[in-house]
Amino acid sequence: MPDDRSLLRHTLATLAYRGGKAVRGVPAGFADYPCGESSRTPVQILAHIGDLLAWGLSIAESQQKWNSSTPLAWEAECDRFFAALKKFDDYLASEKPLQVSAEKLFQGPIADALTHVGQIAMLRRMAGAPMKGESYFVAEITTGRIGPDQVAPKKEF
Repeated sequence: MPDDRSLLRHTLATLAYRGGKAVRGVPAGFADYPCGESSRTPVQILAHIGDLLAWGLSIAESQQKWNSSTPLAWEAECDRFFAALKKFDDYLASEKPLQVSAEKLFQGPIADALTHVGQIAMLRRMAGAPMKGESYFVAEITTGRIGPDQVAPKKEF
């Protein structure tokens, strides 16, 4: 597999690890936490991440299609997040050609999704439900591990 696809797959695994940590164990009502009138709620952000991942896959397949989904319940959006990661990762793991450069996939939908995971983490802190900090450098993030079951953190603080 070319290095660019390997890096994209590792980035999706990183997104699964960090995103999984951000969405796990949220308190009741967090999905609709309002931080401002014109800001998205956490569940709206998570739905947008799912849309970004589906869009990224459609770009990779040369069928660029955007869809703005109506948010589902929190757990259903979490399931959708991991399902979208799996579909994207499966495509990258295949022999099917990328119809755009890896750099474009990274700079658009993937980097945007990483940014939005950070927003969910920030909203958790604002809502009084912060996640523990972690040294992601030593985290056990493995290409292809893109589901909700991730290895426990090695070094939280």
